[in-house]
Amino acid sequence: MKKRLLATLLACTLVVSGLTGCGKSEPAASNTPASKEATTEVTQTKEDTPVEELTGIDLIIKEAEGMSMEELAKKAIEESNGKTFYGVGNSSRGKSALPKFIEYLQSIDANYTMEFEWQQPKNNKIFEQLTSDSLKSTGTFAMTLIQDGNQIQSKMVDTGILKTFVPKEWAEANGTTADAFTGFLPLQTLNKVFMFNCTGDATFTNCWDFVYEGSHPLFMGVDSEIVGKNFLMMLTQDKYAGWLKDAYDKLDATKKAYFEPTIQAMQSDAQDLGLGANGAYALAWIKLWVNNYNEQTDDGPICNTLVDASATNQSGLLVYSKLRSVEESASVSVNNIKVAAYEDGYTGIGGYGYCHYLFLTKNSPLPWTACAFIAYMTCTEDGFEAWGKDMGGYSANPNVAKEIEDKFQHSQGGGTEFPAKNDRGYDWWTGEGKGELVLEDPLYCSEVSFTVGSWIDVLDHYKPE
Repeated sequence: MKKRLLATLLACTLVVSGLTGCGKSEPAASNTPASKEATTEVTQTKEDTPVEELTGIDLIIKEAEGMSMEELAKKAIEESNGKTFYGVGNSSRGKSALPKFIEYLQSIDANYTMEFEWQQPKNNKIFEQLTSDSLKSTGTFAMTLIQDGNQIQSKMVDTGILKTFVPKEWAEANGTTADAFTGFLPLQTLNKVFMFNCTGDATFTNCWDFVYEGSHPLFMGVDSEIVGKNFLMMLTQDKYAGWLKDAYDKLDATKKAYFEPTIQAMQSDAQDLGLGANGAYALAWIKLWVNNYNEQTDDGPICNTLVDASATNQSGLLVYSKLRSVEESASVSVNNIKVAAYEDGYTGIGGYGYCHYLFLTKNSPLPWTACAFIAYMTCTEDGFEAWGKDMGGYSANPNVAKEIEDKFQHSQGGGTEFPAKNDRGYDWWTGEGKGELVLEDPLYCSEVSFTVGSWIDVLDHYKPE
C-alpha cells in the first residue's frame, strides 16, 4: 500500500523575519515554526514494507533513522576511515561542508581520515550522471544534494534511484518521526523574488505589473534553470491561480482592460488542461511572462544590472541572496533597487521558493557515512553554515534556522542603510497576505509536466533587438 502525507515544507520551517524593506517597516516575527497552512505538499511514495523484509540500503536507512547524530558518526568512522567519499550536487557548497564534517568525526576519533571529491555537473546533467551511476552494482556517489522537484520525482524517486533518509533529530525538531514523514528531505528553501530598479518613476505595486505592456523583466530562462519552469507550472495549482485572480481584481480599469483579452483567450486552454476555476488567470500570466521576459544566463548578472543606476525602471525575478555580493560605488547600490513584496500596498505573488533536497543513492558505497553527513548538514549549525551565511536560504530544521539567524542576523542584514537586505524570513514569505511566495511541489509539477509543461514549451519567447 502506498501513502501520501504532508511533508517537505513542514520541512522548510521557520526563520526570523526582518525589520524593514524599501519604504516600509515590518515588525520582526517570532522564532516559531511555520504553520501547517504555510507548508506545501511535497510527497514521496514509499512501500509499507515490514522491517524484517528490508534489505541493503533500505535496511541501513531504517536503522539509521533510529540513531542519534553521535551514533551515526561512530558508524561513519567505522565505515569510511581512510577511504574517499564522492558526492554530487547542484550546490558547490557541499564541498565546503565536507571538511567541517570530517573535523566533527575527528573530534570523536582523532585518528579518523577521509578524502573527498564533490562534483557539480553543469547544464542540469546531474540527472544523467546519477542515472548512469545507478546501473553499477556499487555506485561511485554516496549521496546527492539536488534541486528540481519535478525531475527528482519522475526520474529519481519513482525509479528508485534515490532514497530518502530522515535524521532522528531533524524529525524531532519538526514534530514528526521518520516513519510518519514521506516527503523528500529538504536541506533548505531558497527564494527568488521580484525586484525593480527604483532610480526612475516606475512602480510595481501588483504582480501583474511585471507582465504589463512594455515590461521585460530579467529572468533566467526556463530552459537554463528548470526550477523556473516549475514555478510557472505551480501557478496553475488552484491556490496560486487564486492568488493571481485576487491580484487581478485589485488592478485599475485600464490594466484590467489590457489583460482581459488574454485571460479570455486562455479559458479554453484552461479547460483543456483540466485546470480549476481560475486557471485562465494563471495561463494568461504565464503566457505574458514567457512572451516578455528578457532571458539571462544567471542571477548574478541580473543582480549586477538591476543595482546599477543606469538600469532605470528595469525589473527582474532573481535569487534574493544575490544582494549580499553587491559592492557599493557611485553608480552601484542596493538602494537602487526595491524588493517588490516589501513595498506598502504591493499585491500578489512576491516570488517563488524551491528546495535543495538530500538523498542517498540506491547503491551508495558509503551509506552510513552518507547518512551521518546528511544528519550533520540538517541538524547542526556548523553543518548548515555553508548555506546559512546567506539571506534568503532557510534551513528546514527550526532549531538550526534559529541558530543561523542568531549568528548571522539576516533580519538586520542591511540595517537602516540598506533595508532591502533585511530578510523578513521564511514565515513572512510563505504566510498568505504577506510575501505570497509560490512554493514548488514536486508531485504537482510531475503530474502537470506533460500537460501544462508542454503548453509552456510552445509559447513564444521575447527576443530583444
